[in-house]
Amino acid sequence: MTSPPVPAAIAEVLAQHSATVRTRLLQVRDLIFVVAAETEGVGPLTEALKWGEPAYLTEASKSGTTIRLGVVKSAPAHCAVFFNCKTTLVDTFRVHFGSEFAFESNRALLIPATGDLPAEPLAHCLRAALTYHQRRRRQPVAWANMPTRQ
Repeated sequence: MTSPPVPAAIAEVLAQHSATVRTRLLQVRDLIFVVAAETEGVGPLTEALKWGEPAYLTEASKSGTTIRLGVVKSAPAHCAVFFNCKTTLVDTFRVHFGSEFAFESNRALLIPATGDLPAEPLAHCLRAALTYHQRRRRQPVAWANMPTRQ
């Protein structure tokens, strides 16, 4: 699956970041589209700016909660993947992926801008967000096969 072209408004925002951060954010963007395409019930994503940051919404299916991309002042060498702070998503990610990611409160997981992208654990987190409402209507996500923090 190939991600759609980056809309001009998104490209403008991404251009404000360093090349390293921009490259990592684009990698995460690509992964969001791949996970959405591979996950039943998610459907097409809407890409827009929310709070001045690239945001990915499941407007058509209403299956998930918004994912935003950016940085946080407290960790400028990291990229932030923001989730709705009124969900339990980040708390759940912390339990299962505490050794893969750093976290910003209950709103974001942080990924180093350099080094290998932790694609597999990040894909699990993205899938959980993209299906958050869908799961709440049906059944909770099965975290049984997910690694837990040691």
